[in-house]
Amino acid sequence: MATTGGFTSEGLALEAKALQLSSLTQAEALEIGAIAQSIGLERSLPIAVEVRMKDWIVFHASLPGSDTENDWWIGRKARVVNLTGRSTMHERVIAEEQGIDWHASKGVEEELYAIHGGGLALNVVGLGLTGILIISGLPQVEDHLLGVEVITEYLARKGEQQ
Repeated sequence: MATTGGFTSEGLALEAKALQLSSLTQAEALEIGAIAQSIGLERSLPIAVEVRMKDWIVFHASLPGSDTENDWWIGRKARVVNLTGRSTMHERVIAEEQGIDWHASKGVEEELYAIHGGGLALNVVGLGLTGILIISGLPQVEDHLLGVEVITEYLARKGEQQ
């Protein structure tokens, strides 16, 4: 359990509910990306950040210290969120709690799908999955927590803090 920071699927489900957005436009997706980029630069984090609206890449930044491998991870994490509508950390924790081979249970290849923290669903109230925030470059728990921090900051700026 050490690799997933003691998260539970129940806790991650509550977190996802708290991080729901009231809307997600292209401009809002860009703002979420800009917040992640700003935090990353401020802390000198070697990360790549991407914000997608379904499969459309609306924002991408490769910060100093990141490399092409981060883009590979981003694609794998994004596929998991698009498939399940939940964060990559949530899917990993569910697999650990149930003791299942996640990839086999979903019928997907590990080369294409990564249940490693850092892919967060951008769910809009009443609409469900509308976009994805993906962070790659830190240990998976830190990738996930940074994503939570970014969405929390975005909601606070919008006055939508839950």
